[in-house]
Amino acid sequence: MRVLETPDGRYIVVHGRLWRRHRPDLEPVRRDRLIRDLMEARRGVRAAKRSGEATALSEARAAVDAAKHGLGERGPVWWTDGAPDLNRRMVANTPYAEWYAALPEAAKADPDRRRG
Repeated sequence: MRVLETPDGRYIVVHGRLWRRHRPDLEPVRRDRLIRDLMEARRGVRAAKRSGEATALSEARAAVDAAKHGLGERGPVWWTDGAPDLNRRMVANTPYAEWYAALPEAAKADPDRRRG
């Protein structure tokens, strides 16, 4: 299934909100390793929440943050043209609003609802 991506490839759109994509210049092996680290850290967050262990939760959240920084999803932007970071903003309130409004409704459907 394809994720809705902005024309410049900087963001994906989920529930009408922009989320910064990973750096396109990451070597595949490094990107895959960081994604594995991210998934492992997210599982750690879930487990720590279930167990109520505050230290484990803090460590797991730090691991999520480190993986996201490595992927370029957090921290300094990876593009070099001076465009601002619009991460987590509603697409309708950004320069992508016109592009998004022109998309067919089926393209805007949440990924979970596009299955089937």
